[in-house]
Amino acid sequence: MTRTVHLKVSGMTCAACQSHVQRALDDTPGVEQAAVHLMTGDATISFDPSTANEAALIHAIEETGYEAEIAQPDAAVVEEDSGPAVKAIVSLAIGAIAMWLSMQFMEVRAVQFALLIATLITMAWAGRKIYIGAFRAAIHGSSDMNTLVALGTGAALLYSAAVTFAPSFFHSHGIHGEVYYEAAILILAFVLTGKALEARAKVQTTAALRKLIDLQSPTARVVRDGVESNVEVAQLRTGETLVVRPGERIPVDGEMLDGSTFVDESMLTGEPLPVEKRQGDRVIGGTVNSTGSFRYRATTLGEASVLARIVRLMREAQSTRAPMERLADKISAIFVPSVLVLAALTFAAWIWTGAGFTRAATTAVAVLIIACPCAMGLAVPAAVMVATGRGAEVGLLIKGGEALEKLESVNTVVLDKTGTLTEGKPRVTSATISDDHLRLAAALETRSEHPLALAVVEFASSRGLKIPSAQEGRAEAGRGVEGLVDDHRVLVGNGAFLEQQGIPANGAAIAVAVDGRLSGSLAVTDPLRSTSRAAVEKLRALHQEVILLSGDRRATAEAIAAEVGISRIVAEVLPEGKTQEIARLKGEGRIVAMVGDGINDAPALALADVGIAMGSGTDIAMEAGDVTLLRPDLRGVAQAIVLSRAAWRVMRQNLVWALVYNVIAIPAAALGYLNPIIASAAMALSSVSVVTNSLRLKRVEL
Repeated sequence: MTRTVHLKVSGMTCAACQSHVQRALDDTPGVEQAAVHLMTGDATISFDPSTANEAALIHAIEETGYEAEIAQPDAAVVEEDSGPAVKAIVSLAIGAIAMWLSMQFMEVRAVQFALLIATLITMAWAGRKIYIGAFRAAIHGSSDMNTLVALGTGAALLYSAAVTFAPSFFHSHGIHGEVYYEAAILILAFVLTGKALEARAKVQTTAALRKLIDLQSPTARVVRDGVESNVEVAQLRTGETLVVRPGERIPVDGEMLDGSTFVDESMLTGEPLPVEKRQGDRVIGGTVNSTGSFRYRATTLGEASVLARIVRLMREAQSTRAPMERLADKISAIFVPSVLVLAALTFAAWIWTGAGFTRAATTAVAVLIIACPCAMGLAVPAAVMVATGRGAEVGLLIKGGEALEKLESVNTVVLDKTGTLTEGKPRVTSATISDDHLRLAAALETRSEHPLALAVVEFASSRGLKIPSAQEGRAEAGRGVEGLVDDHRVLVGNGAFLEQQGIPANGAAIAVAVDGRLSGSLAVTDPLRSTSRAAVEKLRALHQEVILLSGDRRATAEAIAAEVGISRIVAEVLPEGKTQEIARLKGEGRIVAMVGDGINDAPALALADVGIAMGSGTDIAMEAGDVTLLRPDLRGVAQAIVLSRAAWRVMRQNLVWALVYNVIAIPAAALGYLNPIIASAAMALSSVSVVTNSLRLKRVEL
């Protein structure tokens, strides 16, 4: 059985680092799938526990020169760290002073020695992680961004130290030795400035997930032995009675025992208006009680709660890798070694042209610095993280980069009827059946969670009937159920189901047969969602072909389709018929999104290019599709497509910028148009620009 583990990886600074860790995990025996994420600094690994274990995975990462540990489930995705900012500011100040001293007192030996000490202190304090990272990469036979920065600043330091300690050697060879201490300090300063800005932007990209994590209330007011007391949520037990007052956050999932109130669920479902709650209704942990006080029974705690599941799926979504990242991976795998070779060739070429050692060395250093592949590694994951966070704000749970990329290409949207276009809460409007036979039918339907079955049970209860227990039952998906109740053989289902048993049903929506004879029928209606027509219109405006796919009778499906403006209908199909229709549409070359309730439609959702599950906020089939609508509003499908298109544009912009930046900047540095200080500033700016461009997705109109 496959296991999945999440590891926190320390020391990754660029796409090359990510590529090294990814390759090490892929090559580890027993690993079935691994996704290393530069933005969050973690790795999600699926492995065969009979072949591999957590210790082996951590060892594989450490062998590449990085550190790893088991990720804590309640830890923030990207922690805010003021360290890089402080080091950047101090380094910039020292660099500015060093530059002024170099310009004014370049030939003074005492100043040169003072600058040497200042440079060593700055490198040891501010650049410590960079040099340690470069050393670890070197002893493990690899290279990354740290390698390039360390070589560049190290070359500037060593050359300057040689001039400081042996100026006569340079004079005897006709070289006017100049020191470049300020260059080494400012290169580090600009690299650290870029890291500080990048770290701040990373925190912003995970703001939505951070807000979800912060929704968890630390304490709850519990009633024990008739006395109210505040306890930690971790100490609660299932079934305990909790009290919530106006303005308080609901600590855990549960079912209301008394009272009535309005609950603000916007932080989870995106629903802008408070939702009315009465006795028997479900409430979600993390939401806010707006008005009245109430008591409720705790039903779901810990990792099984709605909020915990959403947080877990959001983490997984923001840690998955989009297919577009493969391009960055392929380039990064050979990028840094190629840059090292190019820097050596640049140095040799300038020496060959007679430019002198100093000019050749500074040009080679500029090539090393400008070519750091930071922007390339951040280009796609930054966009994925911001887009999935933006989706969560409006009640869209998009499961990662692959789902975003597939959504962008969708051109056909297939809609289930019950629970998708309609409210999924059918009501019996009329019945021609005796109470005695109705109670038998309701007994059998209690074994099913199908909306029509629940409608029959609710109708029988509303008539004050005592519903017995069924002795046995067998359901036939999409048709009906049969079983034994009070020693009577009972069948409940659509007309085709009864006629299959040789019992004429006259085309009834729900027919009941007892002991082989038709005993009555029930008429059912399922109200259309108020937003369904607007949702279909919005999908059409996005140039989507909308198809209604229903197991209901054709006449009913046509009536609903006409009401919402759908012209293409496929009706009277069983669950396997739905998968066949999805397969047929894909066979025509269409990119298909299937929208359903995530339970009965699970096979069709899985087969579609993009499966979109409708959620209710409390009973969310979050595992069923690539996208889950956390509130039952079909307009979320159009919002998801709009968001995916915007994210796709930003991903491409980021990758193009990262590639064009290097294509232009590396030759410019090699030809001597960029000095090392300007190169380091440009390199830092490239990473910041990619993350900043991704943050525009937070403002996408949906």
